[in-house]
Amino acid sequence: MSGFDSLIGKALVHIIKKNLGQSTLEKIEDRISEKFGINLTQVSSDFPKLDLIFKECFGDGAKGMERQLLQHIISVQQSKVGDKELITIEDSYINRIILEAIGDDDKKNILNAVLDKPRIISEILEICKIPQTSGYRKVNSLIQNGLLIINGYESTEDGRTINKYRPVFDNIQIHVKKNKVLVQVQLTKEYLDNSSIFSLHFQNLITHVP
Repeated sequence: MSGFDSLIGKALVHIIKKNLGQSTLEKIEDRISEKFGINLTQVSSDFPKLDLIFKECFGDGAKGMERQLLQHIISVQQSKVGDKELITIEDSYINRIILEAIGDDDKKNILNAVLDKPRIISEILEICKIPQTSGYRKVNSLIQNGLLIINGYESTEDGRTINKYRPVFDNIQIHVKKNKVLVQVQLTKEYLDNSSIFSLHFQNLITHVP
């Protein structure tokens, strides 16, 4: 599962614990442990497994329940920029990660360097003029948080393949409304094509350029 799906998954676990009753929560946790030998927090990085448990526990009502829980985290707006809907990030934890990345000059420059086309890490750092040690650390942070995603690869002379990266967003808009920071994004086609969360719950609401 992609890094950004994992980020949504972590937020989803928090929402599950907050909104479902104790007996329901224990039922879910017990089934996850029996079936996969892991706990609820660990399954957050593998949404298809969590989806399977919800189907076992709630039958036909599973999809509606998941959709309702996910709406605490992300919502699809009717307004568009270009050909894509705006996704509003409702979850404060994910918003904080995005805002921290944008607020860090190096991370912001890294994201900007791959907006036009995917690049390998060494090329990104060269463009941004960032030292390798701190640069690799910041790139890896963006990858782990799902803000950079793999988009192709480059072959080296010795036959190795090196991943290329691009942002998970085509566009980010930050608004301040009634003392609340509102983060809206346009997700890339690459992410939408590979996201298990969006393919299961938001496919019909998201359009993108083919």
